Amino acid sequence: MSDYNQAKADTFVQNQLQILNNAGIAIMISIGHQLKLFDVLAELPPSSSKEIATAANLNERYVREWLAAMVTGRVIEYDNGKKTYSLPQEYASTLTHKNYPNNLAVLMQFIPTLAQAEDKILERFKQGGGIGYAEYPKFHRVMAELSDQTVLAHLIETILPLNQDVVTKLKQGAYVADIGCGLGHAINLMAEHYPNSQFVGYDLCNDVVTEANQRAEKRQLKNVKYIEQDVANWKPQAEFDFITAFDAIHDQGQPAIVLENIVSALKDNGLFLMQDIKAHTNVHDNLENPVTPITYVISCLHCMPISLSQDGVGLGACWGKELAEDMLKDAGFSHVNVNELDHDILNYYYLARK
Repeated sequence: MSDYNQAKADTFVQNQLQILNNAGIAIMISIGHQLKLFDVLAELPPSSSKEIATAANLNERYVREWLAAMVTGRVIEYDNGKKTYSLPQEYASTLTHKNYPNNLAVLMQFIPTLAQAEDKILERFKQGGGIGYAEYPKFHRVMAELSDQTVLAHLIETILPLNQDVVTKLKQGAYVADIGCGLGHAINLMAEHYPNSQFVGYDLCNDVVTEANQRAEKRQLKNVKYIEQDVANWKPQAEFDFITAFDAIHDQGQPAIVLENIVSALKDNGLFLMQDIKAHTNVHDNLENPVTPITYVISCLHCMPISLSQDGVGLGACWGKELAEDMLKDAGFSHVNVNELDHDILNYYYLARK
């Protein structure tokens, strides 16, 4: 072909190889995060693989191979003369548990976690339909850890003060619901911080609800409970002062019905706080967003199949601000305000008033 651009083809090949390398390194970063190898390296001077393995209480041969991947992936530095490895403090700031609000290694866990469902996803591409939560055994734990970063670390001081009336009501005594509560990290924190208020968390998964109740009981929280509930089939009264949903609405089978039910559940002038993905509805408008590629990946491999498994609409994680605002207003909210917070590059924070 006369218009074939060899330089363009060569560049594309190099990009594909970089994608392949980065995908592998992402898995290795996930392993290093879970085994706390980065934390060990951050505390050690330049050390041998044996010294690192001993400090981490891990097998040296596996640690040495992991270190080689990290060195060639430009994550860890290697002194060839001394045969020692080190983690620069500039890298440790986004890889260690100590710096968990900025720990990007948490996100890397999504790659191996979602890959577990690849065979099922291949079937669904051919046959349609969805995949239930049971096919993602680690997902709730990874999602809870991500929520700790984006929500828990900033909930009391930054997120809730987006509306001071809510903070005042919580201090006085409010009735609060959390939709898609997961393991209950956020609602437990609110229950501890606002003992005059009562909290209830709803989630579709029985095992998650059971564990959430156990966690609340262990923390001796008397003002919170968790209930297994498909909120699309929820028949609430106008009883709640405040309802939250952290990264949960786009996973719902029938998100429009869920939003209508939230409106019905709120008292007059009640407030809904929705954290959801920072994206636009039109894919073209997401080209310059550095995290939308992985967001679409997570959506295709998890969010959309979860919704479709409930005979749902498969909204997807990148439903976008424009559609989200329209759906909130169509559900019956009188006013919708969209907020961006400096600590969270992944999400918008919607405040919707009944």
